[in-house]
Amino acid sequence: MITVERAVKAFGSTKALNDVSFQVDEGQIVGILGTNGAGKSTLLKAMAGLLRLDRGDIRVDGEQASLAVRGKLTYSPDVDTWYPWMTLSDAMRYMKDIYWDWDEDKARHLLDFFELRAGAALQKASRGTKAKAKLLLALSRQAKYMLLDEPFSGIDPFARQQIAQAIVGDFMEEGQTILITTHEVTEVEAILDEIRFIHEGNLLLAGHVETLKQERNKSLMDILKEVYDHARL
Repeated sequence: MITVERAVKAFGSTKALNDVSFQVDEGQIVGILGTNGAGKSTLLKAMAGLLRLDRGDIRVDGEQASLAVRGKLTYSPDVDTWYPWMTLSDAMRYMKDIYWDWDEDKARHLLDFFELRAGAALQKASRGTKAKAKLLLALSRQAKYMLLDEPFSGIDPFARQQIAQAIVGDFMEEGQTILITTHEVTEVEAILDEIRFIHEGNLLLAGHVETLKQERNKSLMDILKEVYDHARL
């Protein structure tokens, strides 16, 4: 379980997180939704132990989020993290050397699934290829918690939903928990169990996707638009 308690983080006069509290149970796919600049990436970095909160607390299975618990987490940021000289094969070897839970068979399966070349130079690759490469590097670990920051950015919009569903169906381990930040609601709605909707650092809505849709008799996009419009009044 990941527990976020009254998380506050400011950058200058801007509050990226403003007293945010919620928990994520094991075995769920949770969407951290919101517009660009809402605080989604800040939240994931804090969960991964890469960013210190100004106030509040984040715990992973009862332990305070820090580099010490990163063995339980795989974190895929929304920026490129490999060295400029690396091919995808180099990046895969690098991950294998660092993480004990690297699954080489899974990595090879993903390589075929995404139709990627191991010898591809990552620095010169297209946005779509880079996005798929980052997903491969994250999904090839057998970590308990997967934190994916804008994982579908750069992927052909017509393929996003298909790719998302295939990843969940084919590559999600039993009991694994996935947190996905995105503003592409339509493409991921079908795979999400729960949502946390953030706007200007504030948690505006949290709940089970199907329950919210049934209670309000609206699509998830319409629900979020209603909540978003109300927050801006």
